Amino acid sequence: MDSYQTPLSSRYASKEMSKLFSAGTRFGTWRKLWLNLAIAEKELGLPISDKAIEQMKEHLELDEAQMKVAAEEEKKRRHDVMAHVHTFGTVAPEAAPIIHLGATSCFVTDNADLIFLRDGLDILLPKLAVVIARLSAFAEKYKDLPTLGFTHFQPAQLTTVGKRATLWIQELLWDLRNLERARNDLGFRGVKGTTGTQGSFLALFDGDHEKVKALDKRVTELSGFSYAYPVTGQTYSRKIDADVLGPLASFGASVHKMATDIRLLANLKEVEEPFEKDQIGSSAMAYKRNPMRCERLCSLARHLNVLQLNALQTSSVQWFERTLDDSANRRVTLPEAFLTADILLTTLQNVCEGLVVYPAVIARRISQELPFMATENIIMAIVKAGGDRQECHEKIRVLSHQAGAVVKEQGGENDLIDRVKADPYFAPIIDQLPQLLDPKTFIGRAPEQVDEFVAEWVNPAIEKYQDQIKNVKAAELSV
Repeated sequence: MDSYQTPLSSRYASKEMSKLFSAGTRFGTWRKLWLNLAIAEKELGLPISDKAIEQMKEHLELDEAQMKVAAEEEKKRRHDVMAHVHTFGTVAPEAAPIIHLGATSCFVTDNADLIFLRDGLDILLPKLAVVIARLSAFAEKYKDLPTLGFTHFQPAQLTTVGKRATLWIQELLWDLRNLERARNDLGFRGVKGTTGTQGSFLALFDGDHEKVKALDKRVTELSGFSYAYPVTGQTYSRKIDADVLGPLASFGASVHKMATDIRLLANLKEVEEPFEKDQIGSSAMAYKRNPMRCERLCSLARHLNVLQLNALQTSSVQWFERTLDDSANRRVTLPEAFLTADILLTTLQNVCEGLVVYPAVIARRISQELPFMATENIIMAIVKAGGDRQECHEKIRVLSHQAGAVVKEQGGENDLIDRVKADPYFAPIIDQLPQLLDPKTFIGRAPEQVDEFVAEWVNPAIEKYQDQIKNVKAAELSV
């Protein structure tokens, strides 16, 4: 209560993502890395006892007492890694002489960060697939419901509610692809030594280059990676962070665009985000239904967008084999990027599962604009009935301007069709007007496009996540 907590973890993020970037997970991961190093060194002939390995295995998780010991040691030594080396040795005394053998601090800090990047993406990817699945169901449900399309936020040709949703889905599919690529691209720093030359390990193995190479490969395998970066300095290149945060930032852009569209639709009263029975939209105006979920999405998406700049700037200013001006920045930037993306996905799932569509409002707005859009159809019908296109065009132009003046200057309803019906010139096609004004004749291939898009693009992309999609519960927002 008396100290600051980031709302990313205290207010919004999921338990699994918060735990991934917790102190307990970080320091426990360090211990697993030290264990993997000791196992590999023992396999390659260094004198490490079975008892040492067993003691390390038995104490991979830190309890409160261990965390307190480590904190006291860090105050004394002013070095977090060495504090934890000492603390680990207190519960695994047989291993104390060989913990961290040949390694530098970045063996645990950098390799752990790569593990967190990998595991963070593994948390995000199924959640993104769930959002895509939920939104695809919405698109299919409303694939043939005509609605006004907008260009420049001005009424344009009709589309459908479902077709518009596919525009959002397509961007999310690209985000899924980009995050999968980033996940599959991730390598391991491995066992590289103080400046990346593996000199300390070459000394440990008496100049045996093959054993040093085998050690690097074995620790990489034990840590669950398919390969290690072939060369590093003391750290893995900070460009890797930018390569991961780039797709996350791009995902933030997709979310912001979709949430903004829904906010605009809410103003038009055509589509709304979920609004709970007892929810309060405004403290002063009881009637209001503010789109607070989509506003939250836009707010956090902007935060996610700018975090990539931190990674890019950090990457660009690293000197030679490494400097330490990256450390404090990355401790903030990397967790925040993943926590923010996680929050966006939970909120977006909640929105997609509860979108409310108002067909009557949509139909009324179409009726106000469709007469203008139907003028070309009316002209073509007159021509087919033997009329002159240029003459018809002039009559429609005059009537359209008159009707437009009623709407804009008098605040009245669009009466263009009534004017057409009253003009004897259009008598030959009056009985065709209901068909010429049917909104479904203005939506082109929108319904078919939705079906084809879902079948050919969406379903194959999310097939591997079907178990998560089927089993995940509806998203609830904690606040």
